[in-house]
Amino acid sequence: MGQEPRTLPPSPNWYCSRCSDAVPGGLFGFAARTSVFLVRVGPGADVIPGTSPFRVIGELVGHTERVSGFTFCHHPGQYNLCATSSDDGTVKIWDVETKTVVTEHALHQHTISALHWSPLVKDLLVSGDEKGVVFCYWLNRNDSQHLFIEPRTIFCLTCSPHHEDLVAIGYKDGIVVIIDISKKGEVIHRLRGHDDEIHSIAWCPLPGEDCLFINQEENSEELEIPNGKVIAQTPVKKGCYLATGSKDQTIRIWSCSRGRVVTTLKLPFLKRRGGGIDPTVKERLWLTLHWPKGQPTQLVSSCFGGELLLWDLTQSWRRKYTLFSASSEGQNHSRIVFNLCPLQTEDDKQLLLSTSMDRDVKCWDMATLECCWTLPSLGGFAYSLAFSPVDTGCLAIGAGDGMIRIWNTFSIKNNYDVKIFWQGVKSKVTALCWHPTKEGCLAFGTDDGKVGLYDTYSNKPPQISSTYHKKTVYSLAWGPPVPSMAPGGEGDRPSLTLYSCGGEGIVLQHNPWKLSGEAFDINKLIRDTNSIKYKLPVHTEISWKADGKIMALGNEDGSIEIFKVPNLKLICTIQQHHKLVNTISWHHEYGSQPELSYLMASGSNNAVIYVHNLQTVIESNPESPVTITEPYRTLSGHTAKITSLAWSPHHDGRLISASYDGTAQVWDTLQEEPLCNFRGHRGRLLCIAWSPLDPDCIYSGADDFCVYKWLTSMQEHSRPPQGKKNIELEKKRLSQPKPKPKKKKKPILRVPVKQELCDGNEEESVKESSGPVENGVSDQETEEEAREPELPCGVTSAVSKEPVICTPASLGFEKSKVTINNKVTLLKKEAPKEKSEALIKKRKARSMLPLSTSLDHRSKEELHQDCLVLATAKHSREPKEDVSADLEESLHLGLFTDRAALYRMIEVEGKGHLENGHPELFHQLMLWKGDLKGVLQTAAERGELTDNLVAMAPVAGYHVWVWAVEAFAKQLCFQDQYVKAASHLLSIHKVYEAVELLKSNHFYREAIAIAKARLRPEDPILKDLYLSWGAILEKDGHYALAAKCYLGATSAYDAAKVLAKKGDVASLRTAAELASIVGENELSATLALRCAQELLLARNWVGAQEALQLHESLKGQRLVFCLLELLSKHLEEKQLSEGKSSSSSYNAWPAGSERPFVERVTAVWKSAFSLDSPEQSQAAFQQLQDIKYPSATSNTPSKQLLLHICHDLTLAVLSQQVASWDAAVEGLLRAVIRSYNSGNFTIMQEVHSAFLPEGCDHLRDKLGDHQSPTTPAFKSLEAFFIYGRLYEFWWSLSGPCPESSVWVRAAHRRTTSVEQSQQLDNVSLEETDPKASQPEPSRTLELDVRLTEEGEQMLNACKELFSEEHAGLQNAQRTIAEVQETLAEMIRLHQKSQLCKSTANGPDKNEPEQEAEQSLSSPQNQCKEEKNEPVSLPELTKRITEANERIAKFPESIKTWPFPDVLECCLILLHIGSQYSGFVTQEMQQQAQELLQKYGSTNVYKRHYQTLCT
Repeated sequence: MGQEPRTLPPSPNWYCSRCSDAVPGGLFGFAARTSVFLVRVGPGADVIPGTSPFRVIGELVGHTERVSGFTFCHHPGQYNLCATSSDDGTVKIWDVETKTVVTEHALHQHTISALHWSPLVKDLLVSGDEKGVVFCYWLNRNDSQHLFIEPRTIFCLTCSPHHEDLVAIGYKDGIVVIIDISKKGEVIHRLRGHDDEIHSIAWCPLPGEDCLFINQEENSEELEIPNGKVIAQTPVKKGCYLATGSKDQTIRIWSCSRGRVVTTLKLPFLKRRGGGIDPTVKERLWLTLHWPKGQPTQLVSSCFGGELLLWDLTQSWRRKYTLFSASSEGQNHSRIVFNLCPLQTEDDKQLLLSTSMDRDVKCWDMATLECCWTLPSLGGFAYSLAFSPVDTGCLAIGAGDGMIRIWNTFSIKNNYDVKIFWQGVKSKVTALCWHPTKEGCLAFGTDDGKVGLYDTYSNKPPQISSTYHKKTVYSLAWGPPVPSMAPGGEGDRPSLTLYSCGGEGIVLQHNPWKLSGEAFDINKLIRDTNSIKYKLPVHTEISWKADGKIMALGNEDGSIEIFKVPNLKLICTIQQHHKLVNTISWHHEYGSQPELSYLMASGSNNAVIYVHNLQTVIESNPESPVTITEPYRTLSGHTAKITSLAWSPHHDGRLISASYDGTAQVWDTLQEEPLCNFRGHRGRLLCIAWSPLDPDCIYSGADDFCVYKWLTSMQEHSRPPQGKKNIELEKKRLSQPKPKPKKKKKPILRVPVKQELCDGNEEESVKESSGPVENGVSDQETEEEAREPELPCGVTSAVSKEPVICTPASLGFEKSKVTINNKVTLLKKEAPKEKSEALIKKRKARSMLPLSTSLDHRSKEELHQDCLVLATAKHSREPKEDVSADLEESLHLGLFTDRAALYRMIEVEGKGHLENGHPELFHQLMLWKGDLKGVLQTAAERGELTDNLVAMAPVAGYHVWVWAVEAFAKQLCFQDQYVKAASHLLSIHKVYEAVELLKSNHFYREAIAIAKARLRPEDPILKDLYLSWGAILEKDGHYALAAKCYLGATSAYDAAKVLAKKGDVASLRTAAELASIVGENELSATLALRCAQELLLARNWVGAQEALQLHESLKGQRLVFCLLELLSKHLEEKQLSEGKSSSSSYNAWPAGSERPFVERVTAVWKSAFSLDSPEQSQAAFQQLQDIKYPSATSNTPSKQLLLHICHDLTLAVLSQQVASWDAAVEGLLRAVIRSYNSGNFTIMQEVHSAFLPEGCDHLRDKLGDHQSPTTPAFKSLEAFFIYGRLYEFWWSLSGPCPESSVWVRAAHRRTTSVEQSQQLDNVSLEETDPKASQPEPSRTLELDVRLTEEGEQMLNACKELFSEEHAGLQNAQRTIAEVQETLAEMIRLHQKSQLCKSTANGPDKNEPEQEAEQSLSSPQNQCKEEKNEPVSLPELTKRITEANERIAKFPESIKTWPFPDVLECCLILLHIGSQYSGFVTQEMQQQAQELLQKYGSTNVYKRHYQTLCT
């Protein structure tokens, strides 16, 4: 189990001749999408001994489109340099150590298809493009040379390793040329023989042609025509061999001295061994080569199905080869191989690295031809991550390439032990969920709505549910079966069923035993159980609590509904998010605090995460559903929507979140504190998972095609970036199609290439090879409108190239339109308007019988002959054959003979009209014949029906007319004239069909108008129209119009809900008023309160009160807001708030600032709200009492804190009104505790001064002397009051020169100079520091400070703070906290030591433990006693057990209410006593010292106590 980060990178790019390379020393790089990933191989990878010796170490980021070429500089001293070419038109040179661009050029005007760094000239880079242009670029002198050798598409090029000026180039049509760049690209040889694409060129590693013994005669017999033609007379120095691999399934070895082929190797057809793809898919071939260094008689090539062959070239007449990994089954690639590159490691191992269509990078040992290791990769977005709860460490990854990967993350020998499942998936895998108890049972959901079950321990295809979702499967969850409406026995149900939530908003329950049966829509059960009449919300997320008793559903409108089994009774609705809920996660049940299992975290399209504590609601099991509008904790920091949440299984209350802002954030939810932020992804995060065994390790997936394993302890940042990290802008920029260059390129090369790419039958692979974008929409939550058009498309459309293909046509259309307009304009300029109209009038109508007319205008002789033929035919008694033949030839004579001849003439004339594109004339001729029905049938078949024809149809009869109208309506639909089609249907009284036609084509407004006009008001079709249109408008954001639709459908509840969706003040207010009008009082109150809270944020107090007036049940909230307004105004007047806001609009209530604050509040309540009777106060108290707010933390926003405090204070004042002093004390105490927990001492003191101006004595009198249940609460309140006054007293003494105050009188005995007063300042400052040395005796000589009577009373009252019970309880709680911190530190150090151990070369086994002990036992601030020996784990366990036992012994009354820190008060009093003798009595000092000695066992108190003692 490696304790180091890991990366599952994107797949290497396909169909590139050179997009991976390696240099000696162990550095390998491959191009993936728009970047290059770097992998350290061999000893330098610093991996744990025993695991695969490689590590992904970084990424070169800078290109904006697919990287098409990658090459290292192979010159010693420059191994850190590499070059890339990209479809964005640039060639960049990089420094891999700094991962930055050194320089770049954009010389090419067309797509770059080949790139190579010269092995002999250290600064020469040669690149070629699809138009045949070659550029030589010299890096050091920033110079370039343009060469145009052949007007053909270059597929690959390779510089010679023996002659610095020679470059071999392979073309798409099979031609290979060798050029001399020193002679302006002069062609040395043109090598003909291949008849298809050249995929790879490899030069023989040794110069000369003596290294191979080749029988020349044999070769000359083989060749029927010469394969090469020597163009240049200059012989190549010493000659050399060249090998080429082509799509024509042959490898040819050429002699450069003679320019002809010497050996041809035909690829063998090997039997596929355990191929991992669909056997019905026909793949294209890619033939890549590698000629090993120093081994001229050996040549490595790829083969048809991903196998690698080592050819033996020693005997040319024997086609001898060795198969790589012949002994090991399943080690070969399962798809075609694109690139081979050699690598020599630091320990001189000769390796070969291969990239393939199967998305694996494999490393081969050239000595044994066996596979050393495999690096898997992703071909699509990482949509889903899920750890198996049974097989610990098995991580399932759902990706957009149509495959599920199972990664055994705890494999000891193989860091990337990944198994792939593809059968039956055939779409993006958007959701995964393991069965909680059944081993190897994995449920998956896809982009096309499919839900299935895989058994990961077998090779069987998955079981697929017969019920599909209409849209993407958003989430899956296993939960107990709920009673379905389908008939059947209850006894044969499984203990757990599978629930799936789809993009259409439906949650289905699937029976895992009978997936072939129909799944059950749980909305039916929810509606029946809860008697819901209104439209149910669109569900977007489902999550079951771990105990299987509670189900949470997240909805598109941002609400979350909590249901209880078995009948899914709605117990609670959370109205917190106001946008689509993406993720819900329940806290685990194990841990030190079982009550945390009621915590539920949720994230939506808003950037804020809310955590709710549902313990009270679930345990109380309310009769009617409760609405929650306040979160338990709020986690703010992300700047884009939240896509995934996961609780840590190792900590209490620790949460990880994934966001579209490109980061993952770890939170301490209980403290609302961000802990660490991961920024390693380059895209938007889609999923997150916490390692089940390693508390420091988290896995995350994103739309950058990567899954990262990262450690929280290694992150630099603690919170998300606040500038959106430019990800959204980058996404938009990348997603926009390049305008003009691409349109020109596409028809030439890209279109045929795209067709070939489709052979792979994988959407995203197609996309990836042709561009750096993932097909379709990036995530499952992106608006479904964008996703819908994708689903019916095939692979070709998924490449997202349709706009590019369509654009030229549309441009041409626009151009032709412009041309026509120009002609018309010219006509108008040349001729006046009257003349043109006259010309139009004179234009002769087209002849109905043009053929007959033309035949009657022939020569005189032919016309005379016609007369003779006609006369003979008319007057001969017996028909003659020759006359009949003449009549048939002279069709136009049919006009003058019988009807049959006329029909023949009309038929010929009609065909002529059709051929000339005048069907309307043909129809008129048929009407003349009287064949109206035939005319209609012919016109319908040809799609040429017209209004005139249909208008004449009744002549042929009623049924023919109805049929004709229906046919015309269908024709109009094909022409997108739906409204006209509907009107025609109405003419034959087909109202329902007309309405359905308009509805199905989204003409809702017209459909409703027709339905209203022609159907009964109670017809259900009308309601369905309103609801369907409302749903579409709601999705498009037209909330007001959607609300009208819902009102039209008498669904007022949904109308109010949709109006409130926008969340602004005006919308919320309107929605609240609407809900009030229609009688939805509970909804109206909720919305009015939300509106008031929004106004509160803008400090619009008047508007907030007006919003709360909308509903009577909010009277209690009006009182809270009134008190909050008065308190805020009071604080502003005292200049204690964060800053005086000029935009605040206060209500014009009587000020009366001279009166006590509580009297002012009650006076305003009485005058403004008519609260003048105990009954009214009691009613308001009951309204507010049921609202519970979460406890405060130091991260609680100040406005929220003030609102919660004022809620408690309102309850206290109302209790005083009805003389319920117990409740008054508790309300005051809760307000004080909130300010204390938030660390806001100022607010706490203001609460004291406003509500307890004379102290707590009057409350004691009201409560009486007897021991009531409220006595502990009163003691806590009194203690906090004294605690606050103690601090004020201390601070009054801590100034540079204490002055007279309520508590002390200060008088100077003699006048001091400026220097003396400066000395006095320094002395007093030192003395106020608790860590300072003993006070100087000269103090009393300068200043005489005496206590007043009130000061003495206050110090005497401090005895109330010396509560031994509370000191003991607090000491036990501190012990537990300290032990937990120590344990956390030990774990962190242990992990750190493990990491160090893995990177170092075998340190001493006990070293990490010693290091941990030293760091734990000797921090700088510990005293000497603690430095002796480290604390062991059993000792810590013993301490925590003893502390828990001590806490259990304390009475509940002590534990219920917090108390000021007793030891803190002791330290302050001792400090005052040490500075000012006589202020604190000896008895009190002794008591304080005893408490400190007895309970001050924790380090912080020991340190301060020793400082005071020394």
